[in-house]
Amino acid sequence: MGALDNPVLQRELLVNLRMPRAFVLLLLYQVLLAAVVYFAWPKDQLVDLTKNPESTSRLVDLFFLGQYILASLMAPSFCAGAISGEKERMTYEMLLASPIRPESIVMGKLVAALTHLAILIFTSLPIVMLCLPLGGVSFYEVLAAYLALIASVVTFGMISVACGSFFSRTSASLVVSYLTILPLALLGIIFWASLSEFGETRFKLSVTVIPGIAAFITIPLFYICSARMLYPPDFGSEGKEVIDLEQESAQAVGLVIQRDQFPDRLFAPPKRETLMDDGTNPVYDKEMRSEIFGQGTLMLRLAIQISMVVAIPVMAWCLYIKRHLAPWYISYVVLFNILIGPVFSAGSVTSERERQTLDLLLTTVITPWQILWGKLLSGLRVSSVLSAFLLWPVFLALIMVTAYWSNLLTIGGFFIIFLLTCLTTAMLALFCSTIFSKTSTSLMATYTIILLLYVAPLAAAFFGNEYFPQTRGAEIASTVTVTSPFAAAFELPIYVDDFDIDGAAGWQPATAGEPSIFQYPLKDLRHFGGYVLFTLTLNATLFGLMIWMFNSRWRVSSSQ
Repeated sequence: MGALDNPVLQRELLVNLRMPRAFVLLLLYQVLLAAVVYFAWPKDQLVDLTKNPESTSRLVDLFFLGQYILASLMAPSFCAGAISGEKERMTYEMLLASPIRPESIVMGKLVAALTHLAILIFTSLPIVMLCLPLGGVSFYEVLAAYLALIASVVTFGMISVACGSFFSRTSASLVVSYLTILPLALLGIIFWASLSEFGETRFKLSVTVIPGIAAFITIPLFYICSARMLYPPDFGSEGKEVIDLEQESAQAVGLVIQRDQFPDRLFAPPKRETLMDDGTNPVYDKEMRSEIFGQGTLMLRLAIQISMVVAIPVMAWCLYIKRHLAPWYISYVVLFNILIGPVFSAGSVTSERERQTLDLLLTTVITPWQILWGKLLSGLRVSSVLSAFLLWPVFLALIMVTAYWSNLLTIGGFFIIFLLTCLTTAMLALFCSTIFSKTSTSLMATYTIILLLYVAPLAAAFFGNEYFPQTRGAEIASTVTVTSPFAAAFELPIYVDDFDIDGAAGWQPATAGEPSIFQYPLKDLRHFGGYVLFTLTLNATLFGLMIWMFNSRWRVSSSQ
């Protein structure tokens, strides 16, 4: 069966490319890239085409890095549900029973999922071609960059499809995909930026090494997915949606979660063997003991292991070797919570709709307040405890590194940022779960809002400071970063003396001396205070809106 007569590919293309959101996404993508090129266009009145303008090279690098980051973020959203979506719709068995070869199924799913992303990438080619007459880059460098970009996107897509074959829920597949892809994407960004002054070397690596690495990752994963579809270990969905955690732990390889031991019981309480005490919230108890872990603990175990492996070099570099980079480690912990936090709350209400049990829940004597705080606290407890596992190196650094003793106020601010981020990600996910009808839609909406609140302001501030320094626009762009925990972490002052291997003084504090914990200038805490105020206001508003929707939209009296 060839690629053109692949029924899986044809069906997926017809469904995906005819949806209105495909055209809306294409429009927004092109408008965004065109705006970047327009505002970053060299402002020189006379451009010398006989030289290589540095501004043009920076513009092209910014253009490709922007596309690379966007593609890295969008690839899992397109591909993670390619196979897991069939399991959720209970059409997986029908697909396996068809005469289509497993290789054709996997290939059709992968190509169909990446086609829309490929259209976005190729339609940006005319925009970057406008930069070629300015000099600084050649046509062949542009082609090499697009080749590296396409190879990376195919790799990320194959990773996401493979994750979908191991999980029965798209949300779990999406989280593991992001946890695996983001470190690879970060390495790609470092590679591209570090070789910006070595155009020939970067060109050779882009056409040889990067496609080779992509093939080394993609081909084995392709055959692994095909083998799983030929001999599916999870065949049959009836009666198998709920997993016996004790049996799973006995068969698990690697990390095993013991629900009756510390610290596992903090986020995975043991099974209830007695009746609930009077006054216990039944929604919270049900969510914590059965709902969250009903699909097993594979996603949790992978999330913990991947995050710990990545955390070791980040911890060593940021907390011990280059101590002034401590905000980068806090940002890593915050990023981890952003990835896993929405998963445990985005299906809190939508899952009730999908199982058609929401009406039954609303007719009980449980008040909307109990329903909402029970679902919020259950998801928040799991995500915050999992993320807090990455904070133990900070406590260890406080004990081992005396330079942090004079920065206790800043360390305390880091913990406040972490706690507020955990609360916000869970609250946003619960809010999206309340207003949407599908868990997948709720999850993607949550990630989109988080990107707009946490990442988009940083990108706007970087762009404004890079191309419009000392202007009103740059000031406004820097002001909107008050919504981002990353910006708040980097705005907190930290005073440490850093030394390199040769013993020469490295980074020096912005102000002379090493102040005590109560001698920070108040201006250094304004941005942090603004973030705290904004976050508390946002969470209170969202929770109030959810209470109002439960009381009015579904006409449930809070006095029940």
